[in-house]
Amino acid sequence: MTASSGGTGNSRKLREHSKDVPTLPTFSDAFEYRAFLKFRLAQAYRIFAKYGFDEGVAGHITVRDPIKPDCFWVNPWGVHFKLIQPELLLLIDHKGKIQDQESGPIRFLNRAAYMIHSAIHEARPEIICAAHSHTTYGKAFGTLGVPLDPITQDSCAFYEDHAVFGDFRGIVDDHEEGQAIAAALGSKKAAILQNHGLLVATKSIESAVFFFISLEKCCRVQMIADQAAAVRGQRPRTIDRETATLTQQVLGAEYGGWFSGIVEFQLLEHEEGKKFEYIPAGSANTKAKL
Repeated sequence: MTASSGGTGNSRKLREHSKDVPTLPTFSDAFEYRAFLKFRLAQAYRIFAKYGFDEGVAGHITVRDPIKPDCFWVNPWGVHFKLIQPELLLLIDHKGKIQDQESGPIRFLNRAAYMIHSAIHEARPEIICAAHSHTTYGKAFGTLGVPLDPITQDSCAFYEDHAVFGDFRGIVDDHEEGQAIAAALGSKKAAILQNHGLLVATKSIESAVFFFISLEKCCRVQMIADQAAAVRGQRPRTIDRETATLTQQVLGAEYGGWFSGIVEFQLLEHEEGKKFEYIPAGSANTKAKL
């Protein structure tokens, strides 16, 4: 068995610019792959904390388990993003049941996380990672109930590849609403949840982190541009459809997100002095270090 941390998407277009661009890691051992994903997921939470994407106990990032693909890993409810480590993560099936043997010691599950993410992971079997949080600019722009315009190179990454879910009915506490969010997302990689926050779902943890950070920034730029244009009695100039589409196919591709996302993890590893190490069960030797 060979597993990777995500799909390559439109990587060929990026590789045309250089023969030295990195490739996604692969794993012949499913347990090593699981360990890597748990390590990466815990890192993703700490990166979100660095960016201030925490809001009390709200927000969640999940990753599909490679051994039990009908289950996903998520943070225990009530633990700050900055404190998340792999051994704390919970393994949850699509019915919301905590897997006792694999899960960490803190058994508090965020019901909204289960309702939203189980629906997405069920509807989109290709999705490895889904991220949702109540970020400042995502919430502010989300009150408008409209999609982003292609006004910058970065916002083109989301051109015709993000949805708006405009039916806010309070805290997500039933499976039907989670399914409605998954349906609104459709085959796209991101959604702006009206009066709520942002959502990204991709084929790797790295791309989910990058596209989430970028989407939050794009929401901020859109509001700044709209305000500046309004003062002058104008509207921001948009990028034409053909150019926006071509730009999206490169910058908005899965590989493009992964390639941009890995630098966030490189920085975190530099700051923390901690990289992934895999120690097989019953062995004191390190099998792999990435």
